[in-house]
Amino acid sequence: MSARRKRDIGPPSAGPGEKAVLTGFLDYLRAAVAANAEGVPGTQARAPGVPSGTNLLGLVRHLTFVERHWLLGEDVTDWQATFHAAQDDTADSVLAAYRRTNAEANERIARWDDLTEPGPRPARRGRAAPSRRWTLAHLIEETARHAGHADILRELLDGSTGR
Repeated sequence: MSARRKRDIGPPSAGPGEKAVLTGFLDYLRAAVAANAEGVPGTQARAPGVPSGTNLLGLVRHLTFVERHWLLGEDVTDWQATFHAAQDDTADSVLAAYRRTNAEANERIARWDDLTEPGPRPARRGRAAPSRRWTLAHLIEETARHAGHADILRELLDGSTGR
């Protein structure tokens, strides 16, 4: 195991507005997730690092579905399945899909003028969709949780730490 320690780049300087701060932190966390999966051979990227079966490729794939649901309004019927890469998925293809989704989501967010408006996630059982503000905060929380998981999984694989 070759321990590599990368210096963390620290929190983003995101600008004065609320939306800029929220999207700045989301982009910062997205980059952390992607950095942990970059350069990992496919078999290692799929290797479960813990008894639950969690692996780097599955985390990135799951976060892609999370963003497509919460920020692009697509329905997800089986969240557990989003953690499992398809047979032909590679680290490069999963990362490329994640980055395309991030870019598409950022284009949508850029058009949001009012964070109190309902977010794009479809309403459920008669309940309105949560606000755009709540949606961005939730995406930060979800991405941060899985970025931490990815940090640990990557360190278990090859000793790499940090960003």
